[in-house]
Amino acid sequence: MLSDGSFGLDSIPGYTAYHGGAAGRAHNEAGFRHFLRIELRRAARSGHCVLLVLVSVREGGGPSVNIAPLAASKIFSALGASVREVDFVGWFRDGRVAAAALVQRASPSADIRQQIAGRVMKTLSHERFGRAGVARVRIVPLRGQR
Repeated sequence: MLSDGSFGLDSIPGYTAYHGGAAGRAHNEAGFRHFLRIELRRAARSGHCVLLVLVSVREGGGPSVNIAPLAASKIFSALGASVREVDFVGWFRDGRVAAAALVQRASPSADIRQQIAGRVMKTLSHERFGRAGVARVRIVPLRGQR
């Protein structure tokens, strides 16, 4: 509880503050999904769109694998460098899929979504994740629902 009697964000179960891509500083899955629900409700009222940037690691073209802490640090640093201060970053699926949520005024074109994915991939292009592991970036536009 804060000195004025109110509660801070740290009192929300599952909330971990995000600070500039530092390892372990992204929201965990519960915290990320909590804030995503809030933004989707806000998007429904305003007519805005939320872009979900999903990053997973695949080995040998197979399914996504667990992301090691060092790799997660690199991914969250890349996401943090690719988004604005008003966007948020965290685990979409704890340990397997990292994500960023970007609030947009209108549903962006495929070209804009490709530019965002390219910006994240450029930051990750020199990284290797495990044995022949490569990062996969997907951009999913979400509309809020009332």
